[in-house]
Amino acid sequence: MPENGEGPVAALSLTSSTVDEITVIRVDGVLDATTREQFADYLAMAGADLVLDLAGVTFMDSRALGLIVHHWQTSLTSGSKFALIGVEYTKSKVMWITGLAQRLPIYDTLDDALAALKR
Repeated sequence: MPENGEGPVAALSLTSSTVDEITVIRVDGVLDATTREQFADYLAMAGADLVLDLAGVTFMDSRALGLIVHHWQTSLTSGSKFALIGVEYTKSKVMWITGLAQRLPIYDTLDDALAALKR
């Protein structure tokens, strides 16, 4: 997948790699209305099995969370694998405010997520 948002003024940087046939997308920067389209386009290019690494997120709004939830629900319907890692309360409070932090598959590390997805 191509690199997005590179450069010193980028509000959002998205990079991907593959680990055990699962796409791992690293998100760095702001996830809000100004970066929603870039984030949505990048998610659309991801493989069916996906881990989102949100450790580099500096802020997340409800629209970005909506994209994440949509991707999670699609994975449940299709039998794909999906997990979040690196989620920090201070940078993604919207997950807790909405109660989704208790429902979404959130893991501390990539190794934890991969182990859970292999089950």
